[in-house]
Amino acid sequence: MKTTDFAKYIKSFIAEYLPIERNLSVNTVRAYRDTFVLLIRFLENEKGLRIDKIKINQITKSIVLEFLKWLRESRNSSHSTINARLAAIQTFFKYIADDQFEFIIQRQKISSIPIAKTQKKVFEYLSLSGIKLLLEQINTQTKRGRRDLALLCLLYDTGARVQEIIDLTPSAINFNKPYTIKLKGKGNKYRIVPLLDAEMNHLKDYLHENNLIHDSLNHIPLFRNSRKQKLTRAGVNYILTKYVKKARDINPDLMPSKISCHSIRHSKAMHLLQAELPLIYIRDLLGHVSVTTTEIYAKADSRQKRIALEKAYVEIYTSDQESQWEGDNKLISWLNSF
Repeated sequence: MKTTDFAKYIKSFIAEYLPIERNLSVNTVRAYRDTFVLLIRFLENEKGLRIDKIKINQITKSIVLEFLKWLRESRNSSHSTINARLAAIQTFFKYIADDQFEFIIQRQKISSIPIAKTQKKVFEYLSLSGIKLLLEQINTQTKRGRRDLALLCLLYDTGARVQEIIDLTPSAINFNKPYTIKLKGKGNKYRIVPLLDAEMNHLKDYLHENNLIHDSLNHIPLFRNSRKQKLTRAGVNYILTKYVKKARDINPDLMPSKISCHSIRHSKAMHLLQAELPLIYIRDLLGHVSVTTTEIYAKADSRQKRIALEKAYVEIYTSDQESQWEGDNKLISWLNSF
């Protein structure tokens, strides 16, 4: 069967360009792949095009706009998800146009599609008391509870993304002082994160109990489920949610309404900021490319803002003005007195 130009370019884009030329991580390549799986489904089901007959020149600007509308209305995709799908398609057409000049106009038209405006979400995080209450819900008398304690403590202490934690193997841990752990972040970039003695004690106990201390087991998943398989993102989120519910029953004020694994990362960043650690160090710990990304924590920290305002406060009212205001209960009267 003859391969269409669309199929040919999709294969080379996903299998060669993204992972080899762009050196993107497996998870990022999968995100691109998912976009084209959805696009093909849309072209087949909504436009009546057979997958083995789809050609590049059929994917016009109007078709892409219809696809984005389909994502929004039929799949209830968020603006951020739709923007990610659009960016993937635009990158694909840039790749094609760089190879075949005849598609340059088509690429320009698709590139002109603007991204959807999104509202910045206010992220949720736990206070230090909230983190303590959360960890207190873990039953360390059981083997699974001890695993959960090691897992959640490491998630918090390193400020790691959940994918970085589930990708860990024992080989990433440096058991010599100063203790450190090597995390593989976005774009296959590694960073070294220090570990405190308390966290290392949890890890050592966990490794010994699960016979993971031997060099021969250095490259198997650090955290596994009951079937000895690598934990998934959903699995870690399930573990966290279980203890969040227990903690919320005890003190709902310490448990925000929406807590995810990423909330633990946010919590660590906020606690470091409140401890007056410079943003540049927090950036390095979290693995941010730019300190601009890390600045979201400074903008979100109302406690730090209040302290700064209190330090900058200057007395501008005289005692006469204060007594005049306090003695007049009617705002209009007070305003008219000026």
